[in-house]
Amino acid sequence: MSHRHEHIAHAWFAAFNAHDLEALLTLYAEDAEHFSPKLLVRRPETGGRVKGKEELRAWWRDAFDRLPTLHYVVTSLTANDQRVFMEYIRQVAGEQDLRVGEVLEITGGLIVASRVYHG
Repeated sequence: MSHRHEHIAHAWFAAFNAHDLEALLTLYAEDAEHFSPKLLVRRPETGGRVKGKEELRAWWRDAFDRLPTLHYVVTSLTANDQRVFMEYIRQVAGEQDLRVGEVLEITGGLIVASRVYHG
């Protein structure tokens, strides 16, 4: 059965922009992996990768605490039955806007991996 996953992306943006950590984490599988250039910069020991909900929770809690004005503006979503490609603008007060691409890999209705791309 083909299943498009735009609804997961919309829920993801809603949770992220509300800084609702628990709502965000409900979208992820227990052993989900997340790759991000910001992880590599802020926590080089991770190699840019965290795995599992507890590591995701710690990473995003830190981001929400450090960046209370963090907000994403969706510019494009493309989805199929396995993944969503999202383009958005990362906005933080006092910082230059950053264009971001992110791929969500989805299995069984949950995000099993996410990978962030930006300059």
